[in-house]
Amino acid sequence: MKLSREEVMQIAELAKLRLTESEIEQYADQLSAVLEYASRLEQLDTADIPPTASVLPLSNVLRDDVVRPSLAREQVTANAAESIEGQFRVDAVLE
Repeated sequence: MKLSREEVMQIAELAKLRLTESEIEQYADQLSAVLEYASRLEQLDTADIPPTASVLPLSNVLRDDVVRPSLAREQVTANAAESIEGQFRVDAVLE
């Protein structure tokens, strides 16, 4: 499927792109190649192929939760720009 110059310009407008004349020709060729490849893929019979989210086997890399000593509140807030009563003070982001 060969895209026309007008179709490429319409796509560029939707994407808010300003293209030069040489870019219009270049993208027309490239987008046409992508659409041609997609149409070739549509012709494949995939009825016997189950839907696949990933070709890799699922595996979780988790470690056991272990209670460990944490930093003292004073150490955590020592380098904070501002802190109040052991908590970070930040400017309000909501009204």
